[in-house]
Amino acid sequence: MAQRKKKPVRKKIATARGKLSKAAKPPRKKAAKRAVARSAPAKKRRSKPTAKSTAARKVARKPPAARKVVRKAKKRHSAPGTVAPRVPSAPAAQSGALLELDLVLNKPVEAGLVPGVVALAADDRGVFYKAAFGVRSIDKPDPMTVDSVFRIASMTKAVTGAAAMQLVEEGRIGLDQPMGDVLPVVRDVQVLEGFDADGAPQLRDPKTPVTLRHLLTHTSGYGYDIFHADLGRYVQIAGLPSILTCKNDALRVPLLFDPGTNWEYGIGIDLAGKVVEAVSGETLESYFQQHIFEPLGMRDTSFVLRDDMARRLVGTHARGADGKPAPIAFESAPDAEFQMGGGGLYSTAPDYLTFTRMLLAGGTLDGVEVLKPETVRLMGRNAIGDLEVPILRSDNPAMALEVEMFPGQVKKWGLSFIINTADVEGGRAAESLAWGGVHNTFFWIDINRQITAVVMMQILPASDPHVLATMVNFEQALYAARSRA
Repeated sequence: MAQRKKKPVRKKIATARGKLSKAAKPPRKKAAKRAVARSAPAKKRRSKPTAKSTAARKVARKPPAARKVVRKAKKRHSAPGTVAPRVPSAPAAQSGALLELDLVLNKPVEAGLVPGVVALAADDRGVFYKAAFGVRSIDKPDPMTVDSVFRIASMTKAVTGAAAMQLVEEGRIGLDQPMGDVLPVVRDVQVLEGFDADGAPQLRDPKTPVTLRHLLTHTSGYGYDIFHADLGRYVQIAGLPSILTCKNDALRVPLLFDPGTNWEYGIGIDLAGKVVEAVSGETLESYFQQHIFEPLGMRDTSFVLRDDMARRLVGTHARGADGKPAPIAFESAPDAEFQMGGGGLYSTAPDYLTFTRMLLAGGTLDGVEVLKPETVRLMGRNAIGDLEVPILRSDNPAMALEVEMFPGQVKKWGLSFIINTADVEGGRAAESLAWGGVHNTFFWIDINRQITAVVMMQILPASDPHVLATMVNFEQALYAARSRA
């Protein structure tokens, strides 16, 4: 007798899908009168608020219905690991469109290819999709929840870029200022031209100084010892620690080319984080919390894994020889000497979506200004001139596979984001901003179509084919759903 197909179980958190259906209805007269009578809140420039005062301001700005949602969200947050109730069903057409997203995300989980996934999407009106599937770890199968904590790795880079640009806005540092003025390790850097017959490194002085622009755009000449064979060889010969140790000496690597002459993914934004610390006089954690996270209400994003975050931490995995995920240990360096501006944050998908929504909105979200609109526009423009972002190469396939982002089109880089220069068929528009993390966490910000999304998994290597296929299918299903909404 044929077995009935088991219906996938969805661990889903409440969404804001109802917003679209509500928007289609004319407002009630009383509500309209109250809206007219209510004065608009004044825009606030970032300051040094406490988490409590930030939360209070946010609740005060919400209309009554939204306040109820905030209180419910806090209640869910205090009980991690529980599955929140479903929201009331949306209109049939909209529910059917968004159901396709559920199927796309649940497919690799049901197939045993990915332990779990969290995904959120928003437009200029707010969050319209929010879901979690699978488990946090295959050896400790707590259900995946939307508030699960991930190692977001290189998604840290965009936050560091925003922090650096705040200092540029304030005139405390120049985008084209030589960073040797701030960091001795950058002032003294040399270019690695190769190795002689005896294997000794051949070094020379750079022809131009390294600027902040170079650091934020990966055109400084700095690479990663974990991905580039020549740098890995140099680190061994010189007796330097790897960047993964977070030791200060790991930043004493040479350049692979003269600044501004090529593009190489590397530790430039880790050094930009050091610049933020030197100029502000604060640790990166302190600066991020006071100037970005607390103002935006991102209470689950930090270099420090608090106990309540640790209880929601997603396990790390690697794809085994059988093609299935296997649990691995991948924790922060125990004796770190600096916080990695290029890859050290823990976060949740809702927190990070708050950050991308701020950028989508031009630097201000819920009345809190983090960046000026002109700064966000500058960050989203091509900042590497005639250079192009090439295939991302890797000499460490256990950690990352080689990949070409947006095959068949020219790729540019802004001030901490990759930029696709043409529309993606069935997906994001040209001039969207994006990046991801080595554990297969992703975000994109589609400025032209006013959509942003965050998708988080936790499995190595980066650019895993099953993960990339899931991302392509999710993006296409997302835009298809929006076109039918």
